[in-house]
Parts: sequence; structure tokens; C-alpha cells
Amino acid sequence: MPQTDSDLRAVLYGLPPAELAALPEGAAQVSPLIPGSARLEDVAEASLETAVLLAPPGTVERRYALALALRALRPGGRLVALAPKDKGGTRLAKELRGFGCAVTDEPRRHHRICTAARPEAPSGIEAAIAGGAPRHIDNLALCTQPGIFSWDRLDPGSALLLRHLPPLAGRGADFGCGLGILARAALKSEKVAALALIDLDRRAIEMARRNVADARASLHWADLRGSEPALTGLDFVVTNPPFHDGGAEDQALGQVFIARAAAALRPGGTLHLVANAHLPYEAPLRAAFRTVASTVTEGGYKLFEARK
Repeated sequence: MPQTDSDLRAVLYGLPPAELAALPEGAAQVSPLIPGSARLEDVAEASLETAVLLAPPGTVERRYALALALRALRPGGRLVALAPKDKGGTRLAKELRGFGCAVTDEPRRHHRICTAARPEAPSGIEAAIAGGAPRHIDNLALCTQPGIFSWDRLDPGSALLLRHLPPLAGRGADFGCGLGILARAALKSEKVAALALIDLDRRAIEMARRNVADARASLHWADLRGSEPALTGLDFVVTNPPFHDGGAEDQALGQVFIARAAAALRPGGTLHLVANAHLPYEAPLRAAFRTVASTVTEGGYKLFEARK
């Protein structure tokens, strides 16, 4: 049975704009994309007064989060769910009514804001929770969960890097590790002494922990835009950096990964990076590394090998 702090009365999922949703006082953050947050999955059934969700854009992931919130609310407890209109907002009211909720649906500032009370007996929430839960899928032969980047397929950029990744040695890191696919490849080398797997998504770290059963691996739920984890003197970094934040392209994310890799590597250490071909990473790479080689360009992606 899920358990949580008996004094917890409200949760907040994500960071909705303050002008669109009043944030409950004392609410616990439960987003898997905010390191240090509590797990919505662990909140006891019928224990909450209020839940406010900036609903995820993916249908399966969104229904999973809504169903978890409804399960955690007491009967009559208040749910506020909002999302941009083009990222699931137009579907919110229908989805909540499908769970048996009476819904008030308000359009504001390119969002839809839905307010509902938890019915005495919500319908369909267990199926929605099962639909968004972790599972093993055969095509990847890995444990995964909807909402994680490339959760049900091998990303073409990662596939390209896998095909051209040289044997690695020493201490390294996988920035934005996802399910641990690159980490598993790196750890095939017996010369790798240690590998830090880092991702912003708690679910990715949980799945990577299942997928990378190797004592040399350490896992870190962290935002590389911050200072954690502290990494120095590394021999290599592998990465397929994200370039979207909240659905919008953000080239600064990749630039942060490049800067963090340069700071973490020892002199002579190497960064192995794959990126979409349109992303202009050449300048930040050359600014941070002694040598930069574009080794392969294929299928809309490019590989870089940068030496500090």
C-alpha cells in the first residue's frame, strides 16, 4: 500500500504559471522532472485535500498522472489540472469526465484549466495507472515507462552513437542517461572503472537502475544545469543531450551539457556527443575543448569527439 507523510494534504505536479493556478500552501512537489520531489505513486489513497497538476503532454503519461492524483485525493478533494491547449489541454476535460469527474473547464492564456472534485468512486483509474506504469518491452529488451525520452524505441541519435562508440576506459559519465542504453554499451569495456549515470527524469533513473546491473555504475537524479553531482577528473563523457524543455526547443540545454562535460573531464579526457544535425554545437565545443572532430554525419544526426 502506498505510504506518505501523514501530515501531507496537498501536492503540486510540475510548475504551473502562478497566474493560472493558485498553488496550495505546504504542497509537496511530486513531478518526476524536478529532482528531490516526492513520488506521486507513494501518496496514500484518499489522503489529500488538494492536487494541482501541470499535466504532461503525452496522453498515456497524462492519464497516469491524473489517475494517481485522483487516487490520492479524498472523496470531494479538489483537483486542478491545466495544460497548454496544444499540449493536451484540449483533452483534459474529456479525460477527467471519463474518470467520472464533474469538470469546470476554463480557457485562459493559451491554456485549459480544469477544476474537479474527486468522485466517491472514480472509474477507470486503475487501468490508467497500469497503462502508464513501468514495464519491460521486448523491442528494447529493457525496463521502461511512458514519459521517459524515447521510452518505447531506440532513439536514432543514440543508435548512431552506439554504432561508432569506441572502446572506453577509466572513469566516465553518461549525461542524460535515459534508460541506460549508452551506459550499457560503455560498461561492456572491462577497462571502464566507474560510470556515473545522470538524468533529470526520476523515472529514467529508476529504469536505468533496473537495466544497468553493474557495480561500477552509480545513478544520480539531478539537473545538470545545477552543480550536482560534483564530477571531476573523468576520462570520458558520453551523451545524447536533450534540446527541448517543456516541449519548446532550447539549444542552451546542449550547451550546458557541453560545459559540464568540459568541467568534469581531466586534461586529455574525451566527450562523445551525438546531436541533431541542425543544432549549432560547433562553437561551444570549440570554445570548451582543445580539439573537436565531427566524425560522422548520417540520417539527420552528427557525432562529435571533443578532447579537452
